Amino acid sequence: MMEKHSDQGGTEKGQRTKSVSTPESAGVGNVKLQRGLSGRHLNFIAIGGTIGTGFFLGNGAALVKAGPLGSLLSYLFVGTILWSVMVSLGEMATYIPTTGAFSAYATRYLDPSLGFAVGWLYWFSWAITYALSLTSAGLIIQYWNADFNIGIIMAIFWAVFTAVNFLPVRIYGELEMWLSSLKVVTIIGFLIFGMCMAGGVGKEGKLGFTYWQDPGPFAEYLVPGAVGKFVGFWAVLIQASFAYQGAELVGVGAGEARNPRKTVPRAIKTTFWGIMFLFVATIFLLGMIVPSNDTNLMSDASNASASPLVIAAKRAGVKILPDIINTVLLTAVLSAANSNVYSGSRILVALADEGQAPAIFKKTDARGIPTFSVALTAAFGLLAFLNLSSEGGRVFNWLLNISGVAGLITWGSTCASFIGFMRALKAQGISREYLPYVSLWQPYTAWYGVFFSALVALTQGFTVFISWTTSDFFAAYISLILFIALWVGHKLVFRQNFVDPYMADLVRGRYSEEGDELRPGERSEKL
Repeated sequence: MMEKHSDQGGTEKGQRTKSVSTPESAGVGNVKLQRGLSGRHLNFIAIGGTIGTGFFLGNGAALVKAGPLGSLLSYLFVGTILWSVMVSLGEMATYIPTTGAFSAYATRYLDPSLGFAVGWLYWFSWAITYALSLTSAGLIIQYWNADFNIGIIMAIFWAVFTAVNFLPVRIYGELEMWLSSLKVVTIIGFLIFGMCMAGGVGKEGKLGFTYWQDPGPFAEYLVPGAVGKFVGFWAVLIQASFAYQGAELVGVGAGEARNPRKTVPRAIKTTFWGIMFLFVATIFLLGMIVPSNDTNLMSDASNASASPLVIAAKRAGVKILPDIINTVLLTAVLSAANSNVYSGSRILVALADEGQAPAIFKKTDARGIPTFSVALTAAFGLLAFLNLSSEGGRVFNWLLNISGVAGLITWGSTCASFIGFMRALKAQGISREYLPYVSLWQPYTAWYGVFFSALVALTQGFTVFISWTTSDFFAAYISLILFIALWVGHKLVFRQNFVDPYMADLVRGRYSEEGDELRPGERSEKL
């Protein structure tokens, strides 16, 4: 840990630190990433990482489990958890916009062992999800030609998106923006279609809230009665928690954002409200135009035939939509693959910069690309080829289970890191009035995020206790087991203490432009 000195604000309340990075490069530690991402790039990186095939295929399962009102309430509730994470992240990422924010903040403000565990689990989550995205792309293309070799498809897309991530970050940002834009346009188009269908355009006539009355606003799941309705609500709450994951990727890109004081808070605000609107509005309209007892909603297919959007169109008598949705699904998967490599590589950079991964992973080329981090993350995409055999497919599914709760652990650690950040500011005499962005109701907002992120992570496998099987238990909780093993193992090996708030690093990576200091109470952006 750095020795406490006057530049950290330890001797005079509100003392300003000197500029340690410039608009041209991130300058985080010894890492020389380039600040080439604009606010719109940050928005679409997060949207691209959040809205994937799960959005287009998984919402139908939410209706079946909880009914139209139950699923809507679940998504709204998880939105409040996400809000607590985003505003906590925004305050730290605006003050110290470091790449791979989650592990770096946990290391600096709470515990190096926690940062190590969070960072490596989160990196693995995105690396293995890259392989999943490649597999999904092959299955989606087989919708048009079942005989097409999925291995060839995976190889082509692996080469393309690995190559894209070796290009300057602004090119990556532009590509991600256009890929994600198609998803957003499709969802908005569906919302318009859904409103028309609910209003009477379609062979079923005016629907309104018909399906809220029959089969009803809530569905029973696993057990009958009121308990079954609550179980359905909680099951969708867990599903929504997984669905929203990726919104926090704004923090990953903060270290490469131009003028992060302005772009990061604005991007966080736009990302949060944009994702909330798209998810909640879609769930609301689906509940109006598709009954929760429609048997087609339970399809386990991985192409357009399983999409509740397609099911809704078929009920309305529209036959052309499946091909359109399948095209959008392919775009969604490719956008996710693009985000997977970027996000994973930047987390690896952060781990190396904090001394928790080999130093080679923080080296960059002349264009600011962390080539070794990109290469290792992309290499994990080759695990997709395990799916070409049945035995390999089982191994791949177990690896995928490890990534399931990584996002929730990251959410909880981000809020906990913010609590540590506030303690460090107070201990070192830096008033929050001098920060570029101050969020509301802190630290209560952060404690809310910590509590519910932990609760959902602990209960996400609750169905195994209703119908017990040992293999299902380990499939549900292997990520938590691995997280604890990484945290405790690092603590036992390195014997590092929890961070003393008086010694917490509030200097390294701090961004400011010369002569661009804030006055007390001045804000760059409000959420």
